[in-house]
Amino acid sequence: MIMGLTGDSKGQLLSQLAELVKEISGLPECRNSCKKMHGTLVRRIKLLSPLFEELRDGNEESMVKIEEIKGFELLKSALDSTKKLLQSINEGSKLHQALQKDQVAYKFQQMTETIEAALSEIPYDKLDISEEVQEQIELVHAQFRRAKGRPESPDLQLEHDLSIVQKEKDPDPAILKRLSDKLQLRTINDLTKESVALHELVITSGEDPGERIEEMASLLKKLKDFVLTENPEADTSEGEKGLMKHRSPVIPDDFRCPISLELMKDPVIVSTGQTYERSCIQKWLDAGHKTCPKTQQTLLHTALTPNYVVKSLIALWCESNGVELPKKQGTCRSRKAGSSASDCDRTAIIALLEKLANGNSEQQRAAAGELRLLAKRNADNRVCIAEAGAIPLLVELLSCTDPRTQEHAVTALLNLSINDSNKGTIVNAGAIPDIVDVLKNGSMEARENAAATLFSLSVIDENKVAIGAAGAIPALIKLLCEGSPRGKKDAATAIFNLSIYQGNKARAVRAGIVPPLMRLLKDAGGGMVDEALAILAILASHHEGRAAIGQADPIPVLLEVIRTGSPRNRENAAAVLWSLCTSNLEQLKIAKDFGAEEALKDLSETGTDRAKRKAGSILELLQQLEVKEDAVSLSSL
Repeated sequence: MIMGLTGDSKGQLLSQLAELVKEISGLPECRNSCKKMHGTLVRRIKLLSPLFEELRDGNEESMVKIEEIKGFELLKSALDSTKKLLQSINEGSKLHQALQKDQVAYKFQQMTETIEAALSEIPYDKLDISEEVQEQIELVHAQFRRAKGRPESPDLQLEHDLSIVQKEKDPDPAILKRLSDKLQLRTINDLTKESVALHELVITSGEDPGERIEEMASLLKKLKDFVLTENPEADTSEGEKGLMKHRSPVIPDDFRCPISLELMKDPVIVSTGQTYERSCIQKWLDAGHKTCPKTQQTLLHTALTPNYVVKSLIALWCESNGVELPKKQGTCRSRKAGSSASDCDRTAIIALLEKLANGNSEQQRAAAGELRLLAKRNADNRVCIAEAGAIPLLVELLSCTDPRTQEHAVTALLNLSINDSNKGTIVNAGAIPDIVDVLKNGSMEARENAAATLFSLSVIDENKVAIGAAGAIPALIKLLCEGSPRGKKDAATAIFNLSIYQGNKARAVRAGIVPPLMRLLKDAGGGMVDEALAILAILASHHEGRAAIGQADPIPVLLEVIRTGSPRNRENAAAVLWSLCTSNLEQLKIAKDFGAEEALKDLSETGTDRAKRKAGSILELLQQLEVKEDAVSLSSL
C-alpha cells in the first residue's frame, strides 16, 4: 500500500508554496551591491508560480505519493529561508554587505543549492500538469542546477574602490562617486538610514563590534563628507532651510542619553541593547544598580560596548545641522580669557539675571527667553548659567502670572536640568511644588515642559518621592489624557519613571491611571501603545495596580498584543498577564477561555528571554488549572 496525503493536506501545502512565491516576487527591488544576486534569485523563483497554481487548482481528490510531498515540503522550507535572506538584504546595512560580499554570496549559493535539491525530489512527469508548465519548471530547474556550480563572479571594481577608500585619508572623489552610486548612498537620508542599519547590526549581533564597525563608520563618514560636498543642501526642503535660520535644530531622541537627556558624546551599549552616555550609565552602575534604567530589565552583565555607529551618526547630524560636536563638560571658570570654544558669556548672563531680578515684566519675559535658548544650546552654557545664580530666580518666575514668562522659566529649568549637578540645585531651590503647579495650571506648552522637567529631575531616586508627594501624578495623568502627542509622551515617561518608586504606584492607581492606559492600549493608531504597556507592566507589580487592571477587562487586548505586537510590547503584555494570572484564579480562567495557551506557546518559542520565562510560567499555571478541572469532572461522575 502506498502511503499518501489527502487532497486537503496537499491543497494547503501548495497554497502555502504559491503564497511564498508571490511574497518573494513582490519584494522591493534590491538597491545595493547584491542587486544582481538578489534579482536573479527572485526571477527564478517567480517562474515556479505556474506549477503551484496549476496543481492547487487541479483535482483536489487526487493522492500524492509521499516521495512527491517530501519534495514540496523541502521546497517550502527552502523558500521560507530564501524569503528571510532576501528581506535581510533589503533591510540590512549596505556597507556591511559590500565588505562581507563573499559571505553574502555564499549564503545565496546555499539557497540556490537548497532549492535545487528540493526541486530534484519532485517528479514533474508524474504530476497532473500541462506540458507547457512541465517544460517551464524543468527549464527553471536546469537554471538552478547550472547556478549551483557557478558562484557569483566577484565585483572587482567594487572591491578595488572599497580598498582604496579604506586606506586613503582623502580618497579620489571619482572613487567616492562610484561607491555612492553602487551602494545607493547618494543623499543624507540614505546615509541616515545606513547608520540606523549599522546600529541595528551592532545590537542584534550580540558581540563586541570592534574594528569592523569602526571601519564601516569611517567609510560612512567619508561618503557623508562627499555627499555634503557635492550637494551641501541635500534632503533639505526650502521651507526647512528657512526655518533652520530661525530656530535651533531639535535633537533626535535616539541621540540623547535616556538618563541625562543630553546629546551623547561617548555612547555605549548595555546588555539589554539600550544606548547611554558612558559617564551617566557608569555612574548608575557605580551606585549599585543592576538594571537597565530605560527598560528596568536586569542587566546580564555590566560590560559597556562602544556604539561607534550612533557616535558616527551624531557627528553626521551635528555637521549637517551646524551644531558643535559634544565635548566634555567644563566650567566657565576654566576657560581661558578670549576663548571662543563656548558661547558662554558670563557678563551677558549676569546682565540677564539682573533683568530677571529687578526688571519690569517685559524685561523679565525677554531675559527668561534668552536664558532658555542659551541653556538649550550647549553643556557649557548650562554650567555657566547655573554658576551665575540663575536657578533660584527662574524658580521664582514659575509663579509669574504672565503665561509666556512662565513658559520660558519652566523650559529654561528643563534645559538646565540636563546637567546632573543642576538637578540638585533646582530641587534645593524649592522648585518641585512650583513645577507641579505649572503642570496643573499653566498653558499647554508650559504643562508639557513641566512634565519633561519632572521626568529629568526624577532620574535621581530621592526626587521620585518628593515629586510624587507634591501631587504631580494626577496632573500628569490629566496631561496624558488631553495633551498633544509630544505632551502625552512626556507625561507617560514621567509617570513611568516616578512609578519605579513603590509609593507612587499606589498614587497613580488611586488617581485613576488604569482606564486612560487601557484606552491608549486599545488605540493602535494613537502611537502610545508602547508607553501604556510599559506603565501597566510596572503597575502590575503592585497589588492595587493588579486589582485595578483586572477590573478593566484587560485579557483580550493583552493576548492580541502577545500575538501581534513588537518584541518589547509582547514582553510587557506577558508580564502584565503573568501578574494577573498568578494572583487571581478568575483571570487565569478568562485567559484560558480567550485562547491564551496557543499565543503563549508561540511566545515561549519566539519571544525575548524575559517574555519566554513569563509565558512558560503562565503555561504551567494553565496546565495545573486543566488538571484540577479534570479532577473535578471525574469526581462528579
